[in-house]
Amino acid sequence: MRNAKATQSELSWTQHPFPFPHVIPPQQAIQQCTTKMSQSHALSDDQVAGELRKMTAFIKQEALEKAREIQLKADEEFAIEKSKLVRQETAAIDTLYEKKFKQAAMSQQITRSTLANKTRLRVLGGRQELLDELFQNAREKVSKVAADDQKKYQAMLKGLVLEGLYYLNEENVAVRSRKKDFDITKKAIEEATKEYKDNVGSEVTVTLDESEPLPEGSAGGVFIVGGQGKIEINNTFEERLRLLEIDALPAVRETLFGKNQNRRFYD
Repeated sequence: MRNAKATQSELSWTQHPFPFPHVIPPQQAIQQCTTKMSQSHALSDDQVAGELRKMTAFIKQEALEKAREIQLKADEEFAIEKSKLVRQETAAIDTLYEKKFKQAAMSQQITRSTLANKTRLRVLGGRQELLDELFQNAREKVSKVAADDQKKYQAMLKGLVLEGLYYLNEENVAVRSRKKDFDITKKAIEEATKEYKDNVGSEVTVTLDESEPLPEGSAGGVFIVGGQGKIEINNTFEERLRLLEIDALPAVRETLFGKNQNRRFYD
């Protein structure tokens, strides 16, 4: 009943100049009442006033009901709009939070990676310092061989000269050494020449080149020159130790620091 009445009321609101079709507008009601009173003097003034009060009360009641309907509809639309805004703001906050979360995660990842790289570089730097110290100690010990044990040093020079003779396989070869090693180098050359002849079966002439001695700061060893001065074999202690560092470095690292699990290929 109420819905039907409300529907009729809503339709009449837009179809009639006065919003309540079943209610006579106040001015028209007054006019009709006045006309009736002029036509027939059946109603007294009090009765007319009473009818007017009834119509006024009815109009007010209809207006209040319509106002409540409008208020309810407005409240409903407000609630819908409010819910929509809340959802939009919630979605915006979620999007912003997700973006900030991703940025924070990326920042943490970069920080961890940076710290890991710094730690790795410090470890590698420490290892390299240890290796440098190890090979420096080896160079110092090699330098002492010539001064501490002449017999052993002469045998080492003989081996270095003989190695050069085998490699060059020439009839005339020159040898260079430190100036202070001239005497011991001559003895080493004699021994190397004899052993070369015994093993190869051919003569070789080896001369000590005293015009170009090795620097006195050298740790020792010899230069073997062949090919009419075009071929030089560096058999100094420094060069042999340098080659040893290159060849033995992987094995030394594995001995000192263990096997590298990330390395798949070895030279």
